Amino acid sequence: MGQGGEPRRPPPRDAELGAAVARAQDGDETAFAVAYRIVQPGLLGYLRGLVGEDAEDVASDAWLEIARDLGRFKGDGAGFRGWTATIARHRALDHLRRLRVRPRASALEQDALELPGRLDTHDQALESLSTERALDLVRALPRDQAEAVLLRVVVGLDGPSAARVLGKRPGAVRTAAHRGLKRLARHLGAQGEGGTGVTDEGPRTLGESE
Repeated sequence: MGQGGEPRRPPPRDAELGAAVARAQDGDETAFAVAYRIVQPGLLGYLRGLVGEDAEDVASDAWLEIARDLGRFKGDGAGFRGWTATIARHRALDHLRRLRVRPRASALEQDALELPGRLDTHDQALESLSTERALDLVRALPRDQAEAVLLRVVVGLDGPSAARVLGKRPGAVRTAAHRGLKRLARHLGAQGEGGTGVTDEGPRTLGESE
């Protein structure tokens, strides 16, 4: 467990990622493909939380920029995750601005949060984040909590790296992630006890409310 009780999952394959990035910067296209395969799943999950079904298009735009500016990057595998997440976030916000849709904070239904549930630990909430339904629930969290959870759990960034992506203090991001995971665990538990859930409609973009 990390500070404040927040679970920490070390990003996998960062040594391999760092080596691949270094080779890609020397012009090795195969190495760039390796870096893409390592980073893309988490990046796409993050973007699904930001822009919903447009995630793949935004990811494509982000990777064009990543490939173009790869020579400017300096850092290791973990740093590359943070750098690519920052680029993807900028492209996602540009996309939302073009659609004239601005992410808005919205809270989960308080009555659902108060229901007793079987899933009441952060670790159980983390395990459930592999499903599309869980991503839908994350999108319903207040925006600061949703982005913190996505960056920490889905992208695999540590607290300071996630803070740099969001332009916030590490403590604020750590607190937001902790609160978001707590809300998510409670809500998953409420669903397990027959709760109605946030919504039965299609997925929303991050922080979007009705």
